[in-house]
Amino acid sequence: QVQLVESGGGLVQAGGSLRLSCAASGSIFSINDMGWYRQAPGKQRELVATITSAGTTKYADSVKGRFTISRDNAKNTVYLQMNSLKPEDTAVYYCNVGIKSAWWMKDGYYWGQGTQVTVSS
Repeated sequence: QVQLVESGGGLVQAGGSLRLSCAASGSIFSINDMGWYRQAPGKQRELVATITSAGTTKYADSVKGRFTISRDNAKNTVYLQMNSLKPEDTAVYYCNVGIKSAWWMKDGYYWGQGTQVTVSS
């Protein structure tokens, strides 16, 4: 079993900052890609940022230059530093992590429970 626990969401004014965390625990042999997605009311879930095990990052155009994804492999944790937040960043943010539970197994992709980020104007 694998568990992902997210934290760090909340209410912030436009221009402010928040830092999200997502910690993985349980049956973990190795962790591959880690990422953040978000879903605003009435919209589809969209990619925000991803980071590979080698540290290569990718961002949605809408967050480039404002958000930074990072990971701490020793803690099995992925972070999303969000600066210069805008009202349109308001959404539920989900982490998504590729985890191999044993050396002979393929990666399984797991979702966090979601954390609400609300940016007021």
